[in-house]
Formats: sequence, C-alpha cells, structure tokens
Amino acid sequence: MQSRRKDFPILTSATHGGRELVYLDNAATTQKPEAVVNRICYGYYNVNANIHRGVHFLSREATEAHEEARATVQRFVNARRASEIIFTRGTTEAINLVASSFSEECMSAGDEVILSAMEHHSNIVPWQIQATRKGIVIKVIPVTASGELDMDAYRSLFTERTRLVSITHVSNVLGTVNPAREIVEYAHSRNVPVLLDGAQAVAHLGVDVQELDVDFYAFSAHKIYGPTGVGILYGKEEWLDRIPPYQGGGEMIASVSFEKTVYNELPFKFEAGTPDYIGSTAMAEALRYASGIGIDKMAAHEHTLLEYATEELKRLGNVRIFGEAEHKCSVLSFLLDGIHHYDTGVLLDNMGIAVRTGHHCAQPLMKAMGVEGMVRASFAFYNTQEEVDKLIGGLKRVKEIFKQL
Repeated sequence: MQSRRKDFPILTSATHGGRELVYLDNAATTQKPEAVVNRICYGYYNVNANIHRGVHFLSREATEAHEEARATVQRFVNARRASEIIFTRGTTEAINLVASSFSEECMSAGDEVILSAMEHHSNIVPWQIQATRKGIVIKVIPVTASGELDMDAYRSLFTERTRLVSITHVSNVLGTVNPAREIVEYAHSRNVPVLLDGAQAVAHLGVDVQELDVDFYAFSAHKIYGPTGVGILYGKEEWLDRIPPYQGGGEMIASVSFEKTVYNELPFKFEAGTPDYIGSTAMAEALRYASGIGIDKMAAHEHTLLEYATEELKRLGNVRIFGEAEHKCSVLSFLLDGIHHYDTGVLLDNMGIAVRTGHHCAQPLMKAMGVEGMVRASFAFYNTQEEVDKLIGGLKRVKEIFKQL
C-alpha cells in the first residue's frame, strides 16, 4: 500500500516548521489521487459542455461520459439498474431528498421514523424539519457502552405507525459497523423500508445494495478519494417511482405548461438543473481507482493500522477510547485525561499531525457519552504504521507539555 502514496502528492507536503504532513482526518475527507485530479482537468479542457440537451459534439461527448459514470457507480454498488442511481451534491443532499420526498408521499402526522443515537447531524436535522412541517415522530435507538446499537431496543421501537428506518452504516465517531443486513431484514419483516447513510462505509466495506436489500443508500464521492460536491442516492426503482421530485427545474421534466408539468423518467426526475458532469466523471475515476486496488485489501490494511493504533494508545495510559465494538473500521476516537480535545488537536497540528477534534457533527452522541467533544484519528489505505507511531509520539509529547504546566 505504501507504494500508492506517490499517487497523492499532498501527502509529501510540508506543514509547520517543514514537518511532513501526517494526515489522519480521512473520515472528514480523503485525499485525491492524481488520476482523479487529472480527470477533472481533462473534463474541463476537452469535453466541457452542458449535457443531455445539446446536439453538438461536445454535448454528446459530455453526456456519454456522465452516463458512463452513472453506470460505473451502478456496478460499484451492484444496483440492478443505472436508473436507480441518482447524482446529488453528497450524502447530506441525498438524505434530505429522501426525508422530504418520502415524508411528502408516505408519512402523515403521528407516523414514525427510527434513527439511532450515533447519527451524524445530516441524518437527524432533515427528519426534525419534517417533524416540524408534518408532525412526524422521531424514535431513537440507544447505543451500548461499547458503542454498538441496542438491537433489542431497535426491535421494540416498531409500531403500526413506523414508516421508515434511517441509520448510519458505519459511525463517523465510533467506527462501529452496524449490522445493516439484520436491520434491513427486521424492518422488512414489518413492511418498513430502510435508508442507510453510507458516507463512512463506502471506502471501507464492499457495498452491495442488492445483497443488503436496502431501499435507499447514500454516500459522497469525497469520502472515497473523489471530488467534493458530488454524491449518490441509490433507491429501489419502486420507491423512486412512488415518491415525488425533491426539486423542480430543467432536466427533471418531460413537458411543461402553465396548466401542468409531466415529470421525467428515472433517474432524471430527481436531477433538476445542470448536474456536476465533471464531478460525476471524476467520481467514477475514483471508484475505478479504489476498485483497482481492491476495497478488501484497503480495508485489511486500515484494520491493521486501527488495531495497532488502539493498542499503542492504550499503552499510553490515562486515555479514554470511545467505541470498542466487535465490528469496527478506520476510526479511533479518544480523550487524554485532563486535556481538552481542542488543545490536543492544536498541539498535534504543530507537530504536523492532522486529526479532527470536536463533536464531529454528532452532538446527541457526545451527550450520550457524557463529553463535549473528542479527538478522532481516522485511517485510509495510504496511511502507514510509521504515521501511527508519529501520532503516538505526538500524544506523548502533549502529555509531557501538560505535566509541565
């Protein structure tokens, strides 16, 4: 895996005092290989034209590239049809789309959606908006001390008013890999569809939406070595046909008059306006890049780093680790006793080590854990054991500094 670091020029950049960057903030965004950046440049320099509506050469070329990108995503997640792949601006917009359109068609006041205590704000706030607008009820699955979903509690939350389950596949704070297939199977036994937030899963697990039998699946390109501002909503055709458009405008229509508008067929029904056709092709390049290495190989390397980092962190002593689920990937969140997470992050940054600090857009989970924030180190396949050693060495230095105060 270390040989692949050359594909990411930013990893050799210098930080404070000329220190080489140690980038351990991959759960926030991954770095981009040259192949992806080159694909963006190629698109703008060679096939930049608005898609679908043009009859000229450039428009046809750009349209073909954009739709081939859709087919690449379809193959990557094993969707049945390319028309089940909706391009969005990211996981957040994809979840908002489902929350808005599903609630409009399928939920009334008093109907219930099941979330969990480990959700990112992007999978909480859209449902709170619908609770205000439509009077829907939000139910929350508690999290155990080890950072796992309480599955008995999950099953007990279902009633005759349950209309949807919306759960993260992998926690961005705890690294917990939730039992997605079990979640879906039980929900389906109650005739309830499921949305999975796959933002943290897609780069670390082999996602097969047919095997999961999930109804909706959302993820972002920038979490898997692709560009920012583009993402995916997968939806089963029967659901996408049933729910109304999220936005109106060009492209999502078959015909418009002041008397009536007829919506376009899938997937265009949900893609109002000019799409990011440059971003979509760069996303496809990122998926091809990841597939060329192998998600399983990447995940195995990341898990080795995670286990090593966890054991070395425990050796430091006086540290609290958050999330020690049996099934976990890529994320290590912790606090050094008596040292604020922000202070830890700033001092590590001065040593050239990039980690994330704060509530990680998961304030309800922080409250459940009894803290205001945490330090989070998150790993990608291009990280090394040497970088983990630098992290541990940096944390030792942080503790020494605070002893002297």
